[in-house]
Amino acid sequence: MRPLSEQTVLVTGATDGLGRALAERVAAQGARVAVHGRDPERTERTRGEITETTGNDRVEVVLADLSEPRNVCEMAQHVRERFRRVDVLVNNAGVGFGADETERQETADGIELRFAVNYLAGYVLTRELVPLLAASAPARVVNVASAGQQPIDFDNPMLTSGYSGTRAYAQSKLAQIMLTFDLAEQLRGEGVTVNALHPATYMNTTMVRQADIRPASTVDEGLEATYRLVAETSLEEVTGRYFHGLEEARALAQAYDPQERTRLRELSDKLVEHALAD
Repeated sequence: MRPLSEQTVLVTGATDGLGRALAERVAAQGARVAVHGRDPERTERTRGEITETTGNDRVEVVLADLSEPRNVCEMAQHVRERFRRVDVLVNNAGVGFGADETERQETADGIELRFAVNYLAGYVLTRELVPLLAASAPARVVNVASAGQQPIDFDNPMLTSGYSGTRAYAQSKLAQIMLTFDLAEQLRGEGVTVNALHPATYMNTTMVRQADIRPASTVDEGLEATYRLVAETSLEEVTGRYFHGLEEARALAQAYDPQERTRLRELSDKLVEHALAD
């Protein structure tokens, strides 16, 4: 494993909360860091602040609205053209429960918002970057999921009935873990590990505060757990695992069912194909 100072790390959702803290931590270790955000001004401001704080002038901006698969593909193309390597991809960006639990939201492509941002964006981005990750091996993918999980109802995956923000969030997080296990199997022997984690419970982030939830953990707690999967040398060959904080844990049973993961992959491909065809 190369030292972080020789690695390129891409962090999605890096303008706030855990993503921002992680980007700053790896920048402080000398890594080249791709800071992802949606808003150009805010993302550029984040880049400047991290550079000033760490003294690392290899912090760069990548932009995309992760609710749109086409935007995610364009971002991946930009990364492939701009970076000779990506050693670590951290799929961290996410949307919380929402201020109103009953308000179902769709993307411009007609995809339920939390499924689109929390899961499908990482699905598209990771698959688009697999050749670059493999060429950079040993490389890692870290999916920031959650202990809050609910099974996916494949008869109603977009939650057009029985919607709640909590349910939408929880199924999107289980989908992330299912993706993790799927990719880990597919990439064995390629030098790319794929792991997921619940970093900490109700960290003191904008997402948690907007949901009017009292924080139960600090961002630093989540940072330690996530940074460990990014940089810990003892985990170099560990793949296809789900962690709760610093400990390996079990996800919901659906995540371990190959047939259910195939159904998720087929659904994802159909949604992406439809979005890219429009």
